[in-house]
Amino acid sequence: MEQAELPFIDLHRHLDGNVRLSTILDLAQAHGVPLPADSIEGLKPHVHVNGSEPGLMAFISRFKYLRAVLADAAACRRIALENVHDARQEGIDYIELRFSPVFMAEPHGLEPAEVVDAVIEGIQAGARETGVQARAIGILSRSYGPDRCQDELDALLRRRADLVAIDLAGDEQAFPAGLFVDHFRQVRNAGLGVTVHAGEADGPASVWAAIDELGATRIGHGFRSVEDPRLVAQLAKRGIGLEICLTSNLHIQAVSQYAAHPAKSLLDEGVCLNLNTDDPGISAIDLAHEYEIAAPAAGFLARDLRQVRENARAMAFDLSTNAN
Repeated sequence: MEQAELPFIDLHRHLDGNVRLSTILDLAQAHGVPLPADSIEGLKPHVHVNGSEPGLMAFISRFKYLRAVLADAAACRRIALENVHDARQEGIDYIELRFSPVFMAEPHGLEPAEVVDAVIEGIQAGARETGVQARAIGILSRSYGPDRCQDELDALLRRRADLVAIDLAGDEQAFPAGLFVDHFRQVRNAGLGVTVHAGEADGPASVWAAIDELGATRIGHGFRSVEDPRLVAQLAKRGIGLEICLTSNLHIQAVSQYAAHPAKSLLDEGVCLNLNTDDPGISAIDLAHEYEIAAPAAGFLARDLRQVRENARAMAFDLSTNAN
């Protein structure tokens, strides 16, 4: 099968990390939200990464203005809808959009449940309007601690039929997987998939915990698995997929340059991995950039990119059988 015949897929995109600059300006004006600039060009340096950030949490701070304009449910619905339209513009056939209702609700004191309803409605409307197969993944933001994550999970499970999986994201070093064992027991009992951010800011032990303690069948990032040959062998043997985000990893200084990223060596070891954008509204990229610029710079050959696209299809939580 030729690469062009394979569906174009993004499995790791934070929809609140992909807010159009024009939408930030529009919503800020509508809701009286102060911004550091009143034009797209003026706003870019405050939102887009230029070079790299000193670590994951510094990168997350770039969400400031993307979150600041989420003043009501209508704003949340709008950015979810626009994410699907953006996917269509990129030529994406299938996308899994993830979001943390508490992270989105916090700036304006919204209820997490109303954020969940608004985001799901926006994603579903976008799918109807564009024909893109768009699915929702709920995030538990571990940085808020286990109790708040339970509130977040309760809000998400109200709409379990409209989700394909639950993710654990945030500060993986300060809030290890062991704090969330019961949460993910509930997730699995609800019949939802499990993907966990691990092996990005922390090492292989974080990935082991995500798999063994939380039941993850996919790992967000996970490239530090390369530090443990036994883990690499287990990932390959068990078919646990890594959601690789090359440019994002560069931007948080997890790797010094594309050529230093271990994704190609992991692929060569038989690990199932694909390429994704993570937070394209902050990194100022699209999925084509990851395939055409980032991946070749990281050592991927044409045959590797074909394999990566096949892997993405296999890793998807809910790709319809009638997709390309």
